[in-house]
Amino acid sequence: MREIDPAPYRVIAAGKAAAAMAMAAYDVLGARTAAGLVIAPSAIEMPAPFRAMAGQHPQPGEGSERAGRDALAMAREAQTGERLLILLSGGASSLMAVPAAGVTLSDKRRATTVLLQAGADIVALNTVRKHLSSIKGGWLGASSKARCDSLVVSDVVGDNPSVIASGPTVPDATTFEEACDVLVRFGGMAAYPRAVVDRLIGGSAGEFAETPKPGDPRLGHSTVTIVGGRGDAMRGAADLARRRGYAVLTMGTPVTGEARDAARRHLREVLFRAASLPRPTCVISSGETTVTVQGDGRGGRNQEFALAAADLLRQPGTDIVLGSAGTDGIDGPTDAAGAIADSTTCARAENAGLRPFEAYLRDNNAYACFDALGDLIHTGPTGTNVGDLQIILLA
Repeated sequence: MREIDPAPYRVIAAGKAAAAMAMAAYDVLGARTAAGLVIAPSAIEMPAPFRAMAGQHPQPGEGSERAGRDALAMAREAQTGERLLILLSGGASSLMAVPAAGVTLSDKRRATTVLLQAGADIVALNTVRKHLSSIKGGWLGASSKARCDSLVVSDVVGDNPSVIASGPTVPDATTFEEACDVLVRFGGMAAYPRAVVDRLIGGSAGEFAETPKPGDPRLGHSTVTIVGGRGDAMRGAADLARRRGYAVLTMGTPVTGEARDAARRHLREVLFRAASLPRPTCVISSGETTVTVQGDGRGGRNQEFALAAADLLRQPGTDIVLGSAGTDGIDGPTDAAGAIADSTTCARAENAGLRPFEAYLRDNNAYACFDALGDLIHTGPTGTNVGDLQIILLA
């Protein structure tokens, strides 16, 4: 915000960093803040003129729907002479939800669960979610007469603003037909609630309005600026590593794909590229992987990433430590941010009488393995999210 318009501002902040972003905006806007709504993962206290609401994450709940409807109401109340400031961070898509007509919150939750368990990435997931929503896919921005400026902390590889938080204030290039294709690719139509299938098929047939598309005049007054992302986390890690005496190799290509496959592929590339570097070396990467759930265990993509890499770390004459963690401090439906594996992980697991790693991978049960070894990463919620961070140390 290089120039501050003297007009009154209505502020809507949603996501894991909502409270911090709202207060930072208030420090700049001061009395120009006419009203504010903060939508966070838990109940918090905010000074006037902000009102705080708690949504649910990683799946939307009743609080998410109440918060989403209040956000839409605030956007609609904003007048032409006012400004609407939208502050988005990781988790906003779940914390702020308004199901489209004919779709219930339960329908959306079930659809999201099937997509995640089938290994859908964030682009595929949000293509569906935007077409089941009255707030995502540009609908929040299009609902307001006021100029709308969005400041966004990205938790998405590529920083595409139409994907981050399902793009509530930016045009959506995806279609109902593409959303139908996602269902077919990830589980098949029969795996999803009837209301979800009817909505997407009906939309493909023109029965429902498409999300606002590029060039839609309703979003002609809307701007978006990315103010943070995975690159910031990598730079922070690199600065700290250098101060501690490490040579640093930063991997520019994001780590994506199925977690167990990405881990092995990534580690092989790291060992090749770092072979000629002085020791100790710190290799830094980031991204977001997926997990196709086939077992009944507990874990998250970072824990599965570390478990899949453990076997490759067991190399004669090597001293390697790998850590993978979510920058939000939450990895899947667990209390851990991720896990650490090193050159001794396999031997320690064998000495402890644990099952072979492949058994834990088959069950998607990385949490149990690393919990037994004492190698889970516990940070607690960090209050923001810029994706996952991987650190590899070579002595």
